[in-house]
Amino acid sequence: QVQPVESGGGLVQAGDSLRLSCVASGRTLSTYAMAWFRQAPGREREFVAAITWTSGTTYFLNSIKGRFTISRDSAKNTVYLQMNSLQPGDTAVYYCAARGTYCFGYMCEVDYDSWGQGTQVTVSS
Repeated sequence: QVQPVESGGGLVQAGDSLRLSCVASGRTLSTYAMAWFRQAPGREREFVAAITWTSGTTYFLNSIKGRFTISRDSAKNTVYLQMNSLQPGDTAVYYCAARGTYCFGYMCEVDYDSWGQGTQVTVSS
């Protein structure tokens, strides 16, 4: 099984940028896609972005398109979430997740089976 470990969270001001990293260890050869989710206080966890490991196909939550990008470095088993123009509404715990099964389109927003512990992102106004 893959074990994701997130880093890079912190406290920033509105308009700032932040890059989250997620290093995957374990059975990384079995990974089909990796994704970022977030959970704000009092709200359900929501999908943010995903990337397929081999082809690099990306998927995004509509509300963050144009501000966030997701990328991967296969040699480092690392996925990144670059977040620009951060807003207070982006405040949440951000989780990295991995899945070993094929997905396409909206399927890549669900059914992840390996999760990291999360990293806090706080955006002040």
